[in-house]
Amino acid sequence: MGGNLTGTVRLTRLALRRDRIQLPLWILGTTVLSSTSYTAVREQFPTEADRVTALRTAVDAPAILMLRNAPTGTSDGDMMAFQILAFLAVLAGFMSTLAVVRHTRQNEETGRSELIGSMVVGRHASLTAAMIVTAGANLVLAALLALALIGNGLPAAGSVAFGLGVGAAGLTFAAIAAVAAQVSQGARAANGIAAAAIGAAYLVRGLGDAFGEVQPDGYTMTSAWPSWLSPIGWTTLVQPFAGNRWAVLVLPAVFFAALLGTAFALADRRDIGMGMLAARPGPARAAAGLLSPLGLAWRLQRGTLFGWAVAIGLFGVTIGSLAGTVEDAFAGNEGAARTIRELGGGGALSDAFFTAMLAMVGAMAAGYVVQAMLRLRSEEAGGRVEPVLATATGRLRWLGGHLVVAAFGAVALLLLAGVSAGLVAGLGNGDLGDRLVDLGAAALVQAAPALIMIGYVVLLFGLAPRLTVALAWLGYAVSLVFGQLGELLNLPQAVRDVSPFSHVPALPSADVTATPLVLLGVVAVALGAAGLILFRRRDLAL
Repeated sequence: MGGNLTGTVRLTRLALRRDRIQLPLWILGTTVLSSTSYTAVREQFPTEADRVTALRTAVDAPAILMLRNAPTGTSDGDMMAFQILAFLAVLAGFMSTLAVVRHTRQNEETGRSELIGSMVVGRHASLTAAMIVTAGANLVLAALLALALIGNGLPAAGSVAFGLGVGAAGLTFAAIAAVAAQVSQGARAANGIAAAAIGAAYLVRGLGDAFGEVQPDGYTMTSAWPSWLSPIGWTTLVQPFAGNRWAVLVLPAVFFAALLGTAFALADRRDIGMGMLAARPGPARAAAGLLSPLGLAWRLQRGTLFGWAVAIGLFGVTIGSLAGTVEDAFAGNEGAARTIRELGGGGALSDAFFTAMLAMVGAMAAGYVVQAMLRLRSEEAGGRVEPVLATATGRLRWLGGHLVVAAFGAVALLLLAGVSAGLVAGLGNGDLGDRLVDLGAAALVQAAPALIMIGYVVLLFGLAPRLTVALAWLGYAVSLVFGQLGELLNLPQAVRDVSPFSHVPALPSADVTATPLVLLGVVAVALGAAGLILFRRRDLAL
């Protein structure tokens, strides 16, 4: 075993140098977000009565519980955990999975692993270094979160439990990414598997909280059994500032150890650059569609699109099935009705609910296009662009093929979500035709932020190709925080307006206005055009 770890220290130092900007940004951004959330809670809910009213509203609204988590009390720490703990666990998960894949499968795709392997390096050194760096990042994140909350005057025990819960989620998803890196055929597939695991964990946790048991006080809850199946659920079940259930942290620790052992075992059984799931051999003759840049882009992107389609389709069915539940939950509860109308932009209760839920779908579609457009960088870094451009295919046609596929995919995913939600809700309420039209249109207007993200990634690809991956995900995260959490965090309107998610019309709650959509479209085109010009003028693989 000792020989397998030869060179781990040097590879760890190399990984730290590569991540000297990315990981600190993730860690500091997450810490600042938690501190800002604490300040917002104090300002929005200054009295005990305000907090009890807000929590009574939440326990009657499954949609709110799916977005946040089960409330455990009315203290400052309890309210902050209710508002943002699950979201911080998601951020820790993405930070960890991207780091692990970056230092394992991405190194293999770019040829770094073969170069390093020509030296005296153990078989497990690369994976071990990646896990050391990622584990260290999560420990630093947990410590900074705890110190920030203690500095704000919150109880030390609860602050430590809060930080450890978030860090434990990051470690759990790091282990999932380590296994995905051994199983998949490449970095994109590994990132896709890890991202799907994070999304599934958030959804399962949401279902566990939405269908939990309300306590006799009427404003706190006990999560249902699905929460115990989710790594994000384990974070919220620690119940910082309420129960401080330290024993729950044993679950992510055991899960981490088991998956990490599995990852090392799989690493012994595969060749560098290959995955445990063998790639299927293609046909003897290529399809005619592969002769065009668009056909090639579709062939490369279709697996990613189908994976997102399954997740978003299931989400659409889920929110469609909750339509009747929302009406029943809000009957006679004006406080709950007012809250869901604020989330969804006013209008009828069911319309406001769908507006809020489809905004989440819009965020998912924007995440898909970021992942899809980052294929540009992986193709260039892997040396697969030059053979294509050596033919009659020009740079703009090659990049344009990926752009068209990503835009088509975003629209298709949104339409799938709207139609599936409308179909289920319409069949349940007897207004199938109206629901299909209304929710289909409401989903399609969410395409505007996704198109902005396409233009943004193209601009990064043309301007700073080496930083494209990090800056693309950073821009996506900032847009989500400013747009989706801006009101919660009491951010100034000028700051919220930076996010494209802040300008989407609130369909079906309100009437659509063309001006915001036109302006978003103009910005998307401008960003994309600038990126195309820059890419045309720069050298490849820079």
